[in-house]
Amino acid sequence: MPGTDSHHAEGRVAGAYLQPLLEAASAHGIAAATLAQAAGVAPHNLEASAASLAARDYVRLLDAGAQLAGDAHFGLHVGQRVRMGTYSAYGLILLSCSNVGQALEQTARYERLAHDLGRSTLQRDGAVAHYRWASNYPGASRHLVDSVFAGIRVCGDWLAGMPLPPAQLAFTHDGGGELLRHEAHRDEYVRVLGSLPAFGAPANTATFDAQLLDWPVPNADVSLYPVLCQHAEQLLAQRQAEAGTGGGIEAQVHAAIVGGLRQGSARLATVAAALAVTPRTLQRKLADAGTSFQALLDQARYGLARDYLRQPGLSLVDIAFLLGYQEQSAFNHAFRVWTGTNPGAWRLQELQARQADV
Repeated sequence: MPGTDSHHAEGRVAGAYLQPLLEAASAHGIAAATLAQAAGVAPHNLEASAASLAARDYVRLLDAGAQLAGDAHFGLHVGQRVRMGTYSAYGLILLSCSNVGQALEQTARYERLAHDLGRSTLQRDGAVAHYRWASNYPGASRHLVDSVFAGIRVCGDWLAGMPLPPAQLAFTHDGGGELLRHEAHRDEYVRVLGSLPAFGAPANTATFDAQLLDWPVPNADVSLYPVLCQHAEQLLAQRQAEAGTGGGIEAQVHAAIVGGLRQGSARLATVAAALAVTPRTLQRKLADAGTSFQALLDQARYGLARDYLRQPGLSLVDIAFLLGYQEQSAFNHAFRVWTGTNPGAWRLQELQARQADV
């Protein structure tokens, strides 16, 4: 079966993430049992009570659904049915983000709680921003990539409270090959995604005005953000432990960063040296794991910042220094991105909460 890379054979998809696919199939009159049989998947794996499904089986179901439905845009139509709840635990984090950029950053960090189908990265390059989704199943049909980007489009509009301006899209697949000769086929891409992607590209990307990252999320409950992130981190740690990867590259880098910050140095070069690899090799390994040095540095700083803020003897200037910031203003800005509030206000809320519990 194309796309079932053995390296990702143990990847999972959360039960909630499967639901839009089942709904799209049902809209064509395809029962779950029929879909399962066509994909060679045990029917009980599609029951609502199932916590998760093998990622390789999800890929098979997506292709089987497209064939049974005779829908050339089945992936797009699956993505259109995505809701915030589809993203499982990290969907709640997105709802607590203060702006679109923060939501995309948290997607890159926590999407593995919903699926192991691929990994996101976000890069800001001056006036433009680049979102990239690297599939763990590059041999899968185009429906996989189409479903992911359609889902992001739907949820992005929902988070912003209005349609976002169309992005410049580029996909690695061929867009349907000969089907692209038909105007209706091209128009469906534009209708769902907002623009016609460039096909046969080196990577799956969306390029857009970087100012969109600062668009606020209306009605976001930013007060829940720290609590939800803490819960998500616990879930990630649990997944690592269950998979026997607690000593993987992410855990090693996180530990080295924490140790480095306490000693006054947590740069990429020093962490790479501590792990006996070159900076370039370390960056490549982290990219393969679906993360980056900056993401792990932010995670470590965020965890330590909360611990330090609970210590009344440390001033904000002291904490900024301990976290490796040259200026307190830089720490204040980062903390506001993480939590939606400034460190002083967060400390006061923690103090009041403790006093209320006494």
